[in-house]
Amino acid sequence: MDKTEQNAEFIIGRHPALEALKNHQNINKVFIQEKNQSDALSELSQLAKKRKIIVSTVPKSKLDLLADGQNHQGVVVAVAAYAYAQLDDLFAAAAAKGEAPFFLILDGIEDPHNLGSMMRTADAAGVHGIIIPKRRAVQLTSTVAKTSTGAIEHVPVTRVTNLVQTVQKLKEKGLWIFGTDMSGKDFRKWDAHGAVALVIGNEGKGISPLLKKECDEMLTIPMSGHVQSLNASVAAALLIYQGFTSRRK
Repeated sequence: MDKTEQNAEFIIGRHPALEALKNHQNINKVFIQEKNQSDALSELSQLAKKRKIIVSTVPKSKLDLLADGQNHQGVVVAVAAYAYAQLDDLFAAAAAKGEAPFFLILDGIEDPHNLGSMMRTADAAGVHGIIIPKRRAVQLTSTVAKTSTGAIEHVPVTRVTNLVQTVQKLKEKGLWIFGTDMSGKDFRKWDAHGAVALVIGNEGKGISPLLKKECDEMLTIPMSGHVQSLNASVAAALLIYQGFTSRRK
């Protein structure tokens, strides 16, 4: 795949593709199966060309690859990936509300449903922005957008190359960094007043050791049941709302 395809989401099938073209969605390219002269595909091709969108005629094998085994009916549309914010945009979001920054840092979250759920909670609890790594973590996808139930349009997300360096920059700007660990302080005692960032670790591995060293304090969620771990998005929701509650006392 070229860079355009790597950074895109795909709309698969004739009817969804037609709707995307008619609704003026931000489209990068339309892939049409070669040697297929159906009226429906001709209509799609003509509509794309009217919008000055690149139409690429490709073998069925190419569409099979892009559609990942789904029934593409001879057409796949590459739509622009969701836009990311800059780190300064997160500070601007806090300043616009006249509030001290409250950021969420996600260290290697891999499940798009977890990311979408966290975005939904972040929006509800007044988090000013989310920071994610560019590699080894889920990015903003259609699944994330769907799970977020619209929060993706309201919570800025920035991607960074190095989380450790980013956290160091945040600390230089006066933020206190809180992580999660089994041996941390009871999260119910967390006072999130002031400029803070909360770090949520990977679903299985938790926070990476280097990033954990940069945290000013660790928080833990006490549990008395038989299962001594929580889903990442559930744990994040509890912690985010403790931050929300303490900041509004």
